[in-house]
Amino acid sequence: MAELKAAAPPRNWIPVVALGWFIPGGGHFLLKRPGRGAILAACVALMFLLGLMMRGAMFQWQTGDLLTTVIYCGGFIGDLMSGVLFLLARAFGYEQPDMAGHVHDYGTKFLVAAGLLNILAMVDAYEIATGRKD
Repeated sequence: MAELKAAAPPRNWIPVVALGWFIPGGGHFLLKRPGRGAILAACVALMFLLGLMMRGAMFQWQTGDLLTTVIYCGGFIGDLMSGVLFLLARAFGYEQPDMAGHVHDYGTKFLVAAGLLNILAMVDAYEIATGRKD
């Protein structure tokens, strides 16, 4: 039978995950993994900036039927997970209408993908902080 490990105390991983959300790659810098942190920060920032340059639209929280709720709420959460990049874009008034066109559509997907990549970085930082991964 598999041996159960004791869960790591939240004080070990909450600051790492919170910093990793706010500043992409920040959790890895806090864990003294600057190489991994720099790569993740650069990738998330580059994806987000490419999405902005392609004039991608940011999702608004919107409910309705099931498909509308999943697409818009999921897209908003994806955008929000970019942390300070999302907050700065909103603070400086970035607002693009949802327009037809391939470039704008790819830009919207890049903005969400940057947040999803940051979620993966946060999970990685969590696993390192709890000792599940080296």
